[in-house]
Amino acid sequence: MRPLIQTLLAPLTWVSRKLGPAPEVHRDAETQAEVDRACEALALYQFWSCPYCVRVRREITRLALTIEIRDTRLDPEHRRALLEGGGKAQVPCLRIEESGETRWLYESSDIIGYLRRRFGE
Repeated sequence: MRPLIQTLLAPLTWVSRKLGPAPEVHRDAETQAEVDRACEALALYQFWSCPYCVRVRREITRLALTIEIRDTRLDPEHRRALLEGGGKAQVPCLRIEESGETRWLYESSDIIGYLRRRFGE
């Protein structure tokens, strides 16, 4: 039943994403380029109808971040990478590469807190 509900909610999630928040953080071109380079070390594992993933994606939009989005429902390779790297298939999960090490951050509130501390104004 749950997969059916999530499948039915997916179009609504897509519409809310398209009509949702605009970036609230505005940076000059040079600063935005630095932020974009820093975001290359990040990837969000998620799926579109997950409400916690929606929260994280909204914050990514609000902070004007270009983080790669990896859908674990649509791409079995992403799901496998999440399981092997993070140890569980729970979403959302932010993959962070820093100083040659990979860290897996779960829980939407923890991910949002990390993004705000690192990229917020």
